Amino acid sequence: MKKFNWLLLIVLVVGVLTACGSDETSGEVQGASGSSSDASVAVVLKTLSSPYWKYVEAGAKKAGQELGVDVTVVGPSSEAEVLEQVNMLEDQISQNPSAILLSPTQPDTIINVVKDASRNDIPVLLIDTDADFEGKVTFIGTDNYTAGFEGGTALAAMLTKGDKVALISGALGNPSTDDRIKGAKEALQEAGMEIVAEQPANSDKSEAMSVMENILEKHGDIKAVFSANDDMALGVLRAVQAKKLDVKIFGTDGTEEAVQSILDGGLTGTVAQSPYNMGYEGVSNAIKAINGEKVEERIDSGIEIVTADSAQEFMDFLKSISK
Repeated sequence: MKKFNWLLLIVLVVGVLTACGSDETSGEVQGASGSSSDASVAVVLKTLSSPYWKYVEAGAKKAGQELGVDVTVVGPSSEAEVLEQVNMLEDQISQNPSAILLSPTQPDTIINVVKDASRNDIPVLLIDTDADFEGKVTFIGTDNYTAGFEGGTALAAMLTKGDKVALISGALGNPSTDDRIKGAKEALQEAGMEIVAEQPANSDKSEAMSVMENILEKHGDIKAVFSANDDMALGVLRAVQAKKLDVKIFGTDGTEEAVQSILDGGLTGTVAQSPYNMGYEGVSNAIKAINGEKVEERIDSGIEIVTADSAQEFMDFLKSISK
């Protein structure tokens, strides 16, 4: 199996396989220039209720611990709580952190808030989901359209032309999950598959199960499902297993639960992102911005297709960074 695009991350965490530590770490920033100063980074995520975002949180905290900077990580109870995230962002800005690391659920809702932060000379860095506003330092994350397209291509290779496929998207207006579905849809249609359903499930496992149950009432002959995240894919799996159907299910994110499901013969595959690396690189580059150092405008964290052939190696890696 080819080497994962996680090699950069492995270099970053060599010798660092201990627990992620407390919710906040403190000390001094040591930048590439050798300068040091007291600093803090506020990290505002889409939620802290799913394994994917826990990996992001772990990476951010580890960077803070290693590099000596206060790191505060917050997120709403679910990705559907858009206004809660906006309120959390406003609260963090009011505390005047040295930098902000943000993954906006709906970018349009946070533009004015982050503009205020930039005008107050607080560097703003985005991870996982991009947004267009003046003063943005960088975007670190997956090319979500490519992730969906590659996942759809891998799924299509397991099917026969003309097979019926369903698409399960995330919260409406979430550009990350929307772009994944767009990519997967294009790849599947190019391969000759018939898209018979496309429904949102708010990135929630239970909701995805209910959505899939309804889809199966109308389309019991579906052969495959592409889901915009792993939690929803696992919900879809529950609905399919309850009907004792043979349906190939592809998720997105590469969470430990999803990879274990692949090993157990449940999910067919997942498009793995690098959430730990997003968190680590986000804080690391926030420190560079605080110190006035150059930060690349776009940092691609990469993807990997994980199926039964590669799942054990990938699982070993996930366990190594979650110790």
